Amino acid sequence: MKTLKDLGDLKGKRVLVRADFNVPLDGTTITDDGRIRAALPTIKALRADGAKVILMAHLGRPKGKVVPELSLAPVAKRLGELLGVDVPLAEDTYGQDAHAKVAAMNDGDVVLLQNVRFNPEETSKDEAERDAYAKKIAELGDVFVSDGFGVVHRAQGSNYSIAKFLPSAAGLLVEKEVKALSRATENPERPLTVVLGGSKVSDKLGVIENLLGSANRLVIGGGMVYTFLKAKGYEVGTSLLEEDQLETVKGYIETAEKTGVELVLPTDIVVNAGFPAGDTPIAPEVVKADAIPADKMGLDIGPDSQKLFHDKIVDSKTVVWNGPMGVFEVAQFAEGTRAVAQGLVDATKAGAFTIVGGGDSASAVRNLGFPEDGFSHISTGGGASLEFLEGKELPGLKVLE
Repeated sequence: MKTLKDLGDLKGKRVLVRADFNVPLDGTTITDDGRIRAALPTIKALRADGAKVILMAHLGRPKGKVVPELSLAPVAKRLGELLGVDVPLAEDTYGQDAHAKVAAMNDGDVVLLQNVRFNPEETSKDEAERDAYAKKIAELGDVFVSDGFGVVHRAQGSNYSIAKFLPSAAGLLVEKEVKALSRATENPERPLTVVLGGSKVSDKLGVIENLLGSANRLVIGGGMVYTFLKAKGYEVGTSLLEEDQLETVKGYIETAEKTGVELVLPTDIVVNAGFPAGDTPIAPEVVKADAIPADKMGLDIGPDSQKLFHDKIVDSKTVVWNGPMGVFEVAQFAEGTRAVAQGLVDATKAGAFTIVGGGDSASAVRNLGFPEDGFSHISTGGGASLEFLEGKELPGLKVLE
């Protein structure tokens, strides 16, 4: 994979950078700027080299239409605050205003192009259409830097097609992500523990299949655990359940037994009358994992499981975690996720290499107040980190070889 060093002297060059600024918003307020801060090392390095930095990114899913609420204006504002410079936002991605703003740049200046997904060609399945669009963006730059790890698992206009038209390389963030995730997939220090949560088993099928052959221990929580508990013959009440995955999960349980992979499931569950929304009262109750009442919903792992999961994590040399253990956004159902995060922090202190696999897990550690330097690596790409762990070829990385 080519890196910034392979691009040579960048002084005065127009450098198009695909970043990942898909940040959560409350109106126009950014509620978690982690992805913006993750892009700063590459932006600062390019500015220090005297490059003109032209940033591209998406926000939300506007589906090829201009959606004013998904403008990158809040990102331009926050980026300017973090860099201590003015970051103008172009009104378009490759049109008249983008050309005008780029033409006005001095060495070291930063410009942000408008949401690339306002253009239907960005995510088009038609390669010729994507290429024609990418060529238009490429006219704005001399070289291309891919630094949006959260989108490298997609072959899209601004992160894949554009590399056909300009000298290209990975930015510092993408380089860091690949190095970190490779430590879990290529000769990891053992024991290797993989902690999986989140709502659906179906989202993690590829990861489980791939890691059943390499992990020493799989720790399962979150909404996906109820399919595992049901596969063991337990009552799961009204908890999230994927009936169509039961046979697959039974196969995983059998494979783990045969191959000596330790499969760790919760021994107790925090249940409620239903999902905590609307008129549903919050009245948590702890029950055994094999005794969930038929009219109750599991929303977190219980106190015994929290200790069990924590201790299994600490007894590891490499830990990968993807997906919360419960509905962490509600305080009464956040303790399982907190225990797992604390386990990773304690394991890191003890010398383990720990990875928080992006998405909801990354949001959770920040929302629960954990210091980012308490973990070896917090990934910026949920889907991308999962597909990397599945052993899939990621088009946005392949194109940089």
